[in-house]
Amino acid sequence: MTEAFIIMQIGNEELDHLCKVAIVPALKACGLDAKRVDKHNQGGLLKSEIIGFIKRAEIIVADLTNERPNCYLEIGYAMGIDKFRNLILTAREDHFPESENYTQGGPKVHFDLGGYDILYWHPDKIDEFRKELEKRIRRRQAVLVPAVLTPTSPWDDEWISSHRETALTDMSATGLTGFMEIRFVLDHPKPWKTQRELDEAARESTLDTFGWPIGVYLGNRDEHRPRPEADGIVAQIAIDDRSSYDYWTIRRNGDFYLLKTIFEDTRDGNKIFFNTRIVRVTETLLYCARLYSRLEVDPTTIVNVAVRHGGLDGRILSASNPGRTMSVKRISSENEIESVIRSSLSGLETDLVELVKELLAPLFTVFDFFKLSDDIYEQIVNDFVQGRVT
Repeated sequence: MTEAFIIMQIGNEELDHLCKVAIVPALKACGLDAKRVDKHNQGGLLKSEIIGFIKRAEIIVADLTNERPNCYLEIGYAMGIDKFRNLILTAREDHFPESENYTQGGPKVHFDLGGYDILYWHPDKIDEFRKELEKRIRRRQAVLVPAVLTPTSPWDDEWISSHRETALTDMSATGLTGFMEIRFVLDHPKPWKTQRELDEAARESTLDTFGWPIGVYLGNRDEHRPRPEADGIVAQIAIDDRSSYDYWTIRRNGDFYLLKTIFEDTRDGNKIFFNTRIVRVTETLLYCARLYSRLEVDPTTIVNVAVRHGGLDGRILSASNPGRTMSVKRISSENEIESVIRSSLSGLETDLVELVKELLAPLFTVFDFFKLSDDIYEQIVNDFVQGRVT
């Protein structure tokens, strides 16, 4: 069932009664699952849960009675993410200056919203209010375009293909065949940053735990430092001895693309190290969280993360640490594998182990159904977070 969200003062006996006998029944009559944050929160941060309710809601009923600042704030947020058309505003009739019950200096609808269409209710005419509210909800539903009718991919395939072609062509000059490709894209609302802001965020977001970081930033050599372009910044780092290659770019709207050769090719070009892959994907998610934090993106924003590994055909699954042995020889007959996740930016930290596992399970599967225990994921991920590579 499609969700609706109710914004109103919490803990007021009169308003609680209004919600129970008028607002909720009107929403349910229109096929909507009515949510109110004090009744339906999941125990998370209240601010994050409210934002989630607003983003998901088809209809938002917002009552302005008693001038609650939090109600005005939530209505402002809904308007800010272009959900004004989903809003239906209500208030007790004595907040209307033309009402015979209006008191000068008493509660009112503030001028910010005073010019909008507001459905007023009288405590003695609740059933009339319920019927009128139901009519308004149905009319609003009739003009709203259901999101399910216009599904769109979050990825800009043309932009990705352009950078992928450049990166793969240049990487081929190294003679190395294995690569890791990473993509991030945010759901709306997206940021809009200057090239200088992108450059500063990229410089501050790398993690040096592994040694040669994801999104490596080299500002000490002119040919390696990021360069500004019309829609963002780009860095291309080809080491002189052809031992590694990195290419990454960030758009002004926050889209991120990276392609890099893999560490295994500096040790044994015939292998993939499962522990190194866990480390690298862990680093990828932490880099993503740091990058968008430095770009001041709201932590409740949803990010799409894609990780693709290539050059796998004929490689043997192994471990970089001699202490970790493989009892069975596992070889991939697939050459490429990709996995995609969606998470809030804050969830990249709280659900880190599970997200790493979700991104890597498809890769390990092509090596003869290889599967790791949760304990191993936990150990390697947590060691990396604490500054150790195992």
